[in-house]
Amino acid sequence: MTYHDWLAAVPRTFTADPVWNVEAYRLAMFAADLAWHDSTKLLSDKRTLGLSDQLNRSAGGVPSDIAEGYSRQSHKDQARFYEYALGSARESRNWIYQGRHILAERVTAHRLELFSQIIRLLLTMIPNERANALREESGESYSLNALLQAAVPFSEADGLTHAPRTTHQA
Repeated sequence: MTYHDWLAAVPRTFTADPVWNVEAYRLAMFAADLAWHDSTKLLSDKRTLGLSDQLNRSAGGVPSDIAEGYSRQSHKDQARFYEYALGSARESRNWIYQGRHILAERVTAHRLELFSQIIRLLLTMIPNERANALREESGESYSLNALLQAAVPFSEADGLTHAPRTTHQA
C-alpha cells in the first residue's frame, strides 16, 4: 500500500479533525498502520514474538501522543507529548531495525526512512512549542535561534552529577 492509497482510505472522522493538518501526525498514523502488518509478519518467527508486540505498541503510541499533545492548551504540555512521540518513534525505528532479519530489505529501508522523517518533524515541533511556552510564561518574545545558541552543549552538561537520594527512617 502506498501513502497516497492509504490517504484515500482514511475516514473523514480523522481527515476533518484539525490535527490532520500536522504532517507528523499523518505520517505517524500511516507508520502505525504499516507496523500492524510488520508486526504480523514478525509473529511468524518465535524469535521475534516480543519484538512484534513492542513494535506494535511503540508505533501506535506515536500518533496517539501527537494527537494528545495537539489537544493540550499549553505549549509546554504540547512539547511534552511531542517528546513522548519522539521517544516512541525512535523506539519503533529500533524495533524495525532489529526485525530486519524477518522483514524484507526494501520494507526495512522504507520503515527506517519513514520513522526518521517523523523524528525530524518532531525535532522541529518540540523546540517551536518550547519557545512558545517561554513566551507564554514570560510575556516576552524570544527568537528560537537565540534560545538554541544559549543552550548548554552536551559536552558541558556531561560533568554534572546529581545529589544522592537519601531516605529517612522514622
